[in-house]
Amino acid sequence: MTDPKITFQGYPGSYSDLACRERYPDHEPVACEGFEEAFAAVAEGSAELAMIPIENSVAGRVADIHHLLPESRLQIVGEAFQRVRHQLLGLPGARLGAVRTVHSHPHALAQCRQFISSRRLRPVAETDTAGSAILVAGSGDPSKAAIASALAAGIHGLSVLAPDIADASRNVTRFLVMAREPVPVPRDVAAITTFVFQVRNLPGALYKALGGFATNGVNMQKLESYMLDGSFTSTQFYCDVAGHPEHSAVAKALEELRFFSRSVRILGVYPADPIRDRH
Repeated sequence: MTDPKITFQGYPGSYSDLACRERYPDHEPVACEGFEEAFAAVAEGSAELAMIPIENSVAGRVADIHHLLPESRLQIVGEAFQRVRHQLLGLPGARLGAVRTVHSHPHALAQCRQFISSRRLRPVAETDTAGSAILVAGSGDPSKAAIASALAAGIHGLSVLAPDIADASRNVTRFLVMAREPVPVPRDVAAITTFVFQVRNLPGALYKALGGFATNGVNMQKLESYMLDGSFTSTQFYCDVAGHPEHSAVAKALEELRFFSRSVRILGVYPADPIRDRH
C-alpha cells in the first residue's frame, strides 16, 4: 500500500516541502510547478492533501493565493505555522570567503539583506529558494551560493556555509491544508472559520456586514480585500474568525453578514494550530 500524498508548489527542499514533511510525516510530498497543479492533483484524486502558503510574518500575504483558493473548489481542513530559517548554501568544499553571488527568491534576499551587504555579495533574484539550490548545485562554481533551507542542502548535495542568516529571527509562514472534502470539527475544539464575501453596493455596507461579529463577541483574526477581474469597483473580502459556524455567536454573525452581502462562501472550518498564539 502506497503512502498518501500531499502536494506543494515549488521544488523539493522548499519551505513548503519542509512544512509537508514536518506536519504530515506519513504523507509523501509531491512537488508541483504551480499552485494550480497542486490544487488540481487533490481535486482529481491523485493526492489527498495540498500544503499552500498564504502569508508570511515578514513578507506579508502570498500573491494571487486569495484568488486561487475559492477557484480551487477544495476545502480548508487545517493550518500550519512553519518557521523559516534561511541558510547560505554552497558547493561541498566551497569557502564562505570565496562566494561572490547569492541566488534566491526576492523575499529571501530581502530578508537576508544585512548579511548580503556585510559580505558584499551580489544578490541574484530567482523564482524559488530550492530552485536556487538546484542552480548552484549544477553550476560547479564555488563563487555562487544560494539562500534556502537546510532540507534543500541535504536533498541537492550542498553544504551550509553560514547558518541562520536572516535579519529577523521571527520569520514564520502560515500554510493552509486543503482537501477535496471537509473534515468535521467537533464543536468543543478551538476552530477557525474562513470565508470570502462581497458586500452590496450600499453606503456603509461593509460596516453593517461586519457589525454582527463585534456585537456577538466573535474575534475576527484576519480581514483582507482584493479586486476581482481587475476592477476597482468589484471587491471580495477574505476573512478568518475564531469559532465554529455551529456556535451561536458565529452563526448569528454570519446571518447578519449574509443580510448585507451579495454573496458569502465558507472555504473551511478547521482546528486552530496549537502554536497559533505563539505567532
